[in-house]
Amino acid sequence: MKKIKVLVVDDSALMRKIISDMINSEFNMEVVATARNGEDLFLKIEKFTPDVITLDAEMPIMDGISALKEMKKRGINIPVIILSSMSKKSSELTMDCLEKGAFDFIPKPSGTISLDINKVKNDLITKINLAYEKCEESCEEKEIRRYSEEATTVKEIEHRENKEVKVNKVIRKSLGTKIEAIVIGASTGGPKALYSVITKLPENLNIPVFVVQHMPATFTKAFADRLNNNSKLKVIEASDGDIVEKNTVYVAPGGFHMEVGMDKKIHLNTDPTIWGVRPAVDKLFISASKVYKDKLVSVVLTGMGKDGADGTVKVKENGGITISEDKSTCTIYGMPKATFETGMVDMVLPLDNISDELIRIVRESWR
Repeated sequence: MKKIKVLVVDDSALMRKIISDMINSEFNMEVVATARNGEDLFLKIEKFTPDVITLDAEMPIMDGISALKEMKKRGINIPVIILSSMSKKSSELTMDCLEKGAFDFIPKPSGTISLDINKVKNDLITKINLAYEKCEESCEEKEIRRYSEEATTVKEIEHRENKEVKVNKVIRKSLGTKIEAIVIGASTGGPKALYSVITKLPENLNIPVFVVQHMPATFTKAFADRLNNNSKLKVIEASDGDIVEKNTVYVAPGGFHMEVGMDKKIHLNTDPTIWGVRPAVDKLFISASKVYKDKLVSVVLTGMGKDGADGTVKVKENGGITISEDKSTCTIYGMPKATFETGMVDMVLPLDNISDELIRIVRESWR
């Protein structure tokens, strides 16, 4: 059996050992080399040709973002998983790395609690496997796969009895109620997907947008700030008790479920995780569907697992409009797939079309 070859890059010898031990404990992967910084990384890439790279965000000589830029410059397309500390600086740097093409990130283990170490290990192993699988899909037999996927997409649309087209027509005719809110959920690959959607929305959308991105505490603030700096809408990390305002995007903070109350305020809580995550997309969708009913649009973007599927069902049952991202543009076709399989999805759209469709739906509903 071929093992996934991993290159571990970190300026800390202790961290290189911790991460390497995690990887080498798995039967299907192995650390083929380690590197102390970005410069050392490129020497090791040539010699060991890794399948996946784990990359420290903060390093001397050449940090994570500089290494990613250099990889792109050299045409090196190896998937990269960023390891980041929980500091403000490292969180901001991690957002830069995701924007520059990193596959995903995980917080560094603190080493103080065994549970923390185990959680990081599970996340790391899962994401190495996902990154490798995604690379295999996109790198091997690329032209054949592209042709095959295009053909499959056409067939899927036909087998759905042109569901997207029919529902589109229905929506165009039946938007008698004004859309009052949008809810969006995402996980793996979500930061880049959400950036694509949110930054294209106009400043006069005139409704609030609520976002759940599976992401640890500290990182959601950096993510919200990044969106705010590049969007026409105001984007904030939500706080408990925030009064919901139009033309504002509320990002659920890491470690808290975010719900919309009947009082039109944000309510955060630390209820048990759902699907192993907090914040959970389902929590947001279900609460918002009770408040906005048929005046709500939901969107499920790329991500692993099934979070958002149950929430989508509730949105549809309350008369809302439901959208999921098409497989062709997903980093991981997990959450959108589970959502589509509920039979409650009105439209399946590639990422580049989602913002335009949201704008159309909202504006036509207000005419």
